[in-house]
Amino acid sequence: MERPAWAPLGIDISMPSVSRIYDYYLGGSHNFEVDREAGRKAMEFMPGLPKIMQANRAFMRRAVRYAVDQGVTQFLDIGSGIPTFGNVHEVAQQASDEARVVYVDHDPVAVAHSEAVLDGDERAAVVAADLRKPRDILGSPEVDALLDLDHPVALLLVAVLHFVEDAYDPYAAVAELRDALAPGSLIVVTHASYEGIPVPPEQADGTVGVYKDIRNPLIMRSRDEIARFFEGYDMVEPGLVPMPHWRPDTAPDEEDPYSFSGFAGVGRKR
Repeated sequence: MERPAWAPLGIDISMPSVSRIYDYYLGGSHNFEVDREAGRKAMEFMPGLPKIMQANRAFMRRAVRYAVDQGVTQFLDIGSGIPTFGNVHEVAQQASDEARVVYVDHDPVAVAHSEAVLDGDERAAVVAADLRKPRDILGSPEVDALLDLDHPVALLLVAVLHFVEDAYDPYAAVAELRDALAPGSLIVVTHASYEGIPVPPEQADGTVGVYKDIRNPLIMRSRDEIARFFEGYDMVEPGLVPMPHWRPDTAPDEEDPYSFSGFAGVGRKR
């Protein structure tokens, strides 16, 4: 397999990557055939996966605008993935001249492309780090330079927590991040769940199996399990809901049925 010029040296281009599969679902160009093959296999069981990803992105943009409206102009986006049109820094900086964004991802392709996109932008940066190691994130030079943790921060965990197995204790990792933020901070979450998927759970299990096969297990959690990530924060109305129902710009009944898969919510630190 020929290595594209944009692919960082040292990465294994024969192994699918969650962030590159996500890029494929969104119609991006920074993915390999191995990623596309995995994506196509997953879509055999859930053809509407791209619609779920589009709903994720739309929710994220609404949540960012909401944060700015609430006076929160600092953003820590963990599991940010490969940059696409309408990324967090674009939405936030359009809404506020004071917006500052730090992206975090452990995929070298995502980090490399973020660095390229952010070149020359003094109000945004990217950190190569893992959600499972919060101290590496909070102690990074980029966070220290751009974010003031004594003032409210919007912590974005969009479509990432369902890739952290219980064995790695995602609740403890998120709690450490939550606790490091000032009162008035926000936590923004989307998470996969069997609830809301417009196919039988047995069929959705086929997609779960694809991610297991590529050694990136997709952990489907219940609404109550997802709600635990917000402990210590008050849910912003309308609460933890399917993505199209969170402060929609258009009528939710116009959305594709797959868009209602899983849950999204925003919490505010007391």
